[in-house]
Amino acid sequence: MRLILLTALVMVAFAANSVLNRAALTGGDISPLTFAWIRVASGALALTVLVLLRDRRLSLTGPFRLTGVLSLTLYLLAFSVAYVSLDAGVGALILFGGVQVTMFAGAVLMREGVPPARWLGAGLAFGGLVWLMWPGSGAAGSVLHGALMLAAALGWGIYSLAGRRSGEPLRATAANFILATPICLVVLTVMPVAPDAVAPGARGIVLAVISGVVTSAIGYALWYSVLPRLAASVAAVAQLTVPVIALAGGIIFLGEAVTLTFVMGSALVLGGVLLSVLAPRS
Repeated sequence: MRLILLTALVMVAFAANSVLNRAALTGGDISPLTFAWIRVASGALALTVLVLLRDRRLSLTGPFRLTGVLSLTLYLLAFSVAYVSLDAGVGALILFGGVQVTMFAGAVLMREGVPPARWLGAGLAFGGLVWLMWPGSGAAGSVLHGALMLAAALGWGIYSLAGRRSGEPLRATAANFILATPICLVVLTVMPVAPDAVAPGARGIVLAVISGVVTSAIGYALWYSVLPRLAASVAAVAQLTVPVIALAGGIIFLGEAVTLTFVMGSALVLGGVLLSVLAPRS
C-alpha cells in the first residue's frame, strides 16, 4: 500500500510540472529555456541542502551518472520548448506515449517478463489517452515542436530506466540536478534570443522555482526511491495516468471545462493501469 501511495504522489508531482510549465508559458511570464534553467537550478539547490543536512557530504559520482544527467537535461529543455507551440493534449500524448514505448523497450532489452495482461492494460490505457487528447480541430503545433516532445519522452524514459540502478535515491537525484544545471545554463546562454523575448517576470520565476523545488526535486527523489521496486513495464504504464491528472489540474487551476470525453477517457486510462499493475508476473 505504501508503494502505491508513493507512486500516486509522484504521478501528481509529474502532472503538476505540466500545469506549472503551461501556466508560465501561456501567460508569457518567462521563456521556455529560462523556465527550464530556473527549474533545474532551484531543484539542485534544494536537493543539495537536503543531502548535506542528512549525510554531511555530497558526491557527484555513482552508477549511470552520465546517463542520468544527459537524459534529465534532454527532458527538461525539450519539454519546456515543445510547449511553446504544441497543443497541451497533443504534447502530453506524445510525451507519455513516447515514455511508454521507451520503457517497454527497456523492459524487453533487459529481458524482463511482460505478461499478456500487462500488454493489454498498457494498450487500454494508451487507447484512453488517444481518445482523451486527440486534436479535435487542427490544434497541434509544428512538426519541430512535436519532435522536441518526442525527444523529451526519450530523455524521461531513459532517465527512469537509469534511476532503477542509480544508487541511493536522494543523492543520485541531487547529483543529476547539480550536474545538469551548468549544461542547461550553457544552452540558455548560447541560444539566440527571440526578437519579442521579454525579461522573466516574478510570476514566471515563482512557478519555475515551485516546479524545481517541489514537483521536480522532491518528486524525482521519490520516483528514484520507488523505481527499484517497480517493474519497468509497470512504471511505464503508471506514468500514463499523468496526463489525466494534468487535465484535472487544468480544470481546477486553469478553468478548463469538464467533458464526457474527459470522464470516459480517464476511466479507460485508469482501468488500463489497474489491469497492468494487477497482472501476474508470469
